[in-house]
Amino acid sequence: MDQLNWGYIQLGVVALAFAGLQLWWIGSVFKKRERSRPQTNREFRRSLEAIWKQERQQP
Repeated sequence: MDQLNWGYIQLGVVALAFAGLQLWWIGSVFKKRERSRPQTNREFRRSLEAIWKQERQQP
């Protein structure tokens, strides 16, 4: 009986790990979609200003 329960515990651990990996993968797909959307003019201007500010600070 103990071996039967241990097998279920191992299966449960593997199932939880698999579910966690699936959730991580789905989350990363949605993050990539958000990053790939076009920027608004304001966002684009801010990113360029940040780049220019970094270039001015370097010797």
